[in-house]
Amino acid sequence: YLYHVVKDYLPEEALWMIRYHSCYVVHRENEYQHLMTDKDREMLKWVKLFNPYDLYSKNPTPPDRKILKPYYEELVAKYLPATIQF
Repeated sequence: YLYHVVKDYLPEEALWMIRYHSCYVVHRENEYQHLMTDKDREMLKWVKLFNPYDLYSKNPTPPDRKILKPYYEELVAKYLPATIQF
């Protein structure tokens, strides 16, 4: 769903990360290689780079939201419009 919400705003590499980050059989087990194009393999590199920051990157100490908030506000403003339709 998120892919469809942001597909007109984010770079293609980010869209691949969003769509395929949970497709472990492809990016961790290296299955279905015979179905992939060269472009698929190139974009899969971005998914693999993102994976360490995904589900298993939880830290026992919560981050300081006040420190992080300006960084993420700037990042969101760079790629997304002020109003986005869900």
